[in-house]
Amino acid sequence: MPALIEASCINCDMCVPECPNDAISRGDKHYEVDPARCTECIGFYDKPTCIAVCPIDCIELIA
Repeated sequence: MPALIEASCINCDMCVPECPNDAISRGDKHYEVDPARCTECIGFYDKPTCIAVCPIDCIELIA
């Protein structure tokens, strides 16, 4: 399940450096996750770090 950044994202840049797969990039209005690159941090961390560092909880895993 890749992560999804909701439209409520405030573009704080906290998630970008945390992604070990460079799956997060700036979209037209807010950051976006490339589902082909997102591995939920498997092999790097115990849980997705983008979710852990998001100050407004706007990132979730999608089915």
